[in-house]
Amino acid sequence: MRTSWQPHLQDRRKETTLTTESNEARARAEANFRKEERAKEGAKAMTDYQANARMVREKTERLKALRLAREAADKERAG
Repeated sequence: MRTSWQPHLQDRRKETTLTTESNEARARAEANFRKEERAKEGAKAMTDYQANARMVREKTERLKALRLAREAADKERAG
């Protein structure tokens, strides 16, 4: 024998279950979004790092060439 409150109780359980599933889905979606954002930021950081490293190498090569040219000119004047 069912009483009048039992269907109402079942509706609440369904609502709670749906809400919980919805919250879990939202949490998974937000976690995936954060993961993708971190991956994008990591890729950008790596690109920046590589560009900076290339600039340092180029500057070092340029300065070395200038130093060697200056040393050769000094050697020629001295001797």
